[in-house]
Amino acid sequence: MQLVRVTVTFEVQFARITFALKVEKNGGKIITELNAEDPVVLVDDMHFTNVVFNLMDNAVKYRRKDSALELKVTTWNEPKRLCISIQDNGIGIKKDDLKKIFEKFYRVPTGNRHDVKGFGLGLAYVDKIIKDHKGSIHAESEVGIGTRFVIKLPSLA
Repeated sequence: MQLVRVTVTFEVQFARITFALKVEKNGGKIITELNAEDPVVLVDDMHFTNVVFNLMDNAVKYRRKDSALELKVTTWNEPKRLCISIQDNGIGIKKDDLKKIFEKFYRVPTGNRHDVKGFGLGLAYVDKIIKDHKGSIHAESEVGIGTRFVIKLPSLA
């Protein structure tokens, strides 16, 4: 990995612009609340961007068909940490499945939905990259309400 100083605010804005068409095409919107006063971290830029894109792409893939997608990205600081939350109002994940989502090759059963393809590697990759950066990630979810991923990375402050 090649670590560089990255301003997360710019990365989030870049992801928002990149995903805007995809989200708006489905009648949705992206909300950003960039509250981190110290948004600079030391990360591999390519891998960090992939992490954000993966989580936002999952929100689009697992959106509810009966309502417009609302994707919210929030940043804030905790002592010695930069925190990033990516939250959606999608189909959600059952508690039993939530425990396994970061395992390699694990795919949450989606019933009759055949429109979502994958190998169960995306969240395992996300987890590995965040841990490689000495950070943490966890997910909170409720079926029919949505999912929230919270990433915490060491800050440079």
